[in-house]
Amino acid sequence: MKEHDLAKWLEGKMSVQEREAFERTPEFRDYDRIRRYSAELQGPDFDTEVLYQNVIDTPKTKVIPIRKSRPWLRIAAVAVIALGLLFTVNRFTPKTQTAANGTTHIFQLPDDSQVTLNAGSEIRYKRWNWDNNRSLELDGEAYFKVTKGKTFDVHTDWGTVTVVGTQFNVKARGDRFEVACYEGKVRVQTNDRAVLLTPGLSVAFEQGKSVAAIPAQGGPSWMQHQLTFQAESLQAVAAELERQYNIAIDLQQVGSQEKFTGTVPADNLDVALQIISAAYHVQYQKTKNSVTLTKK
Repeated sequence: MKEHDLAKWLEGKMSVQEREAFERTPEFRDYDRIRRYSAELQGPDFDTEVLYQNVIDTPKTKVIPIRKSRPWLRIAAVAVIALGLLFTVNRFTPKTQTAANGTTHIFQLPDDSQVTLNAGSEIRYKRWNWDNNRSLELDGEAYFKVTKGKTFDVHTDWGTVTVVGTQFNVKARGDRFEVACYEGKVRVQTNDRAVLLTPGLSVAFEQGKSVAAIPAQGGPSWMQHQLTFQAESLQAVAAELERQYNIAIDLQQVGSQEKFTGTVPADNLDVALQIISAAYHVQYQKTKNSVTLTKK
């Protein structure tokens, strides 16, 4: 948006057509929010006539004429306030990082800790005062390389993982909660217990109950283009395949109660489906973006 157009809007001099067009732009919401904030910032009122008379009545005082305020100064002042408020809002607004289905996403936190998000996952955190409050929320699965510093907390619906400086993986999908430690020490806190993990150890919970966990060896399998499952249902395995391959899987004609323990590729859908079909005694039919599983 051009500066003179912004000035016209701030001073209420836009035509109806210009204002309607501006309100449809992506920037309008931010400008409108800043204007409302700025409206609350009022400076002191001056009576220029009284001030002028006081100057005249003062002995041996040079009279300085009072000039009317210049419009461009008001615009500049509002612009400075707007920029300051926009910076403040951006700094205090929680940050969200996501990895869509079929993708992974690597990013750095304010302390240079590195996070790798698995497909279909999301992390939310506040950048303000991060060094003193290293805390975030995870929905999905992520691998963390945490720099040394104050405690680092990962909050999920099923529990909290606390570390200082380490490398670990957290998975919180549906009813399942898994944590694996690859370096340093990791403290896992659920509603009714606390577990301390050292390198090579892992824990897993399903609906809050402890279940067999996948050993933490060499790094998360999903970062090596493999998907490893430990006694998981067909519904859970299919959901993971949907996220990794960005497809839809129809299970309506299958009612398997069996559990699968094993590994399937995360970069070859046909091989993955062949393994799943053999494990759960089903057959599959594949189209471009969907898969239908039926009983054999």
